[in-house]
Amino acid sequence: MQGLSINAMRVGLQYRLVNFDEVYEFETLKKLQEDNFLLKDLHTLEKYELHDLVKYGRGKDFEIRELNPNV
Repeated sequence: MQGLSINAMRVGLQYRLVNFDEVYEFETLKKLQEDNFLLKDLHTLEKYELHDLVKYGRGKDFEIRELNPNV
């Protein structure tokens, strides 16, 4: 699957991440480190770090896509 790299993510945009059959939709709030962001879940409004979503590795289905890229 083709998708974005973590380095291509930008603060203030919304993304969908798929990893190990789990789907997350979030907005990036703040860049914390080179490859870590503070995120806000679009459905629950919970805040968490990107590292929390990939701390167990990246599955074969790992993919990041921007939501509404042309809006």
